[in-house]
Amino acid sequence: MDSRSDHEGLRRAVSDVYIEIDKLQKDQDTGAKTMNEVEKAECRCCGLNEDCTPDYIKHVRDSHCGHWVCGLCSEAVKERLSRVVPISTMEEALCAHAEICQKFNNTTRLNPKLSLAWAMRDIAKKKSQQRVPDDSKTPSTSKIARTSSCFAKIDLE
Repeated sequence: MDSRSDHEGLRRAVSDVYIEIDKLQKDQDTGAKTMNEVEKAECRCCGLNEDCTPDYIKHVRDSHCGHWVCGLCSEAVKERLSRVVPISTMEEALCAHAEICQKFNNTTRLNPKLSLAWAMRDIAKKKSQQRVPDDSKTPSTSKIARTSSCFAKIDLE
């Protein structure tokens, strides 16, 4: 009887070990699947699609008010949040950056030549506004004005 009960006890111990090993292997398999699992995530601002792990997507969404944004847009939003005084929340900074991206996607990506023309127009407009002197800032001093004649008048009397 002793050898039989030892044999049954050994069999039970071995089967318990196999059950535990099987559980560990299943846990490792599911862990490996979640580590290797990727999902497509679309940036709320620029529309870029990236393949990311679910944990990373959750982390980005948690830090950006529930929206997923790509790395470049994330840095732009952080910069906007840190330097622009009227914008105080992440949501406002995110919306402001999304507007800029939307404008870029609707103009520059569709027609780069027209966008270049608009940019040059804006630069010229800013430069011309800088050149116009403001009368309130300049002191009232005599200015050289053009005479009615283009030729110098010499009186020889």
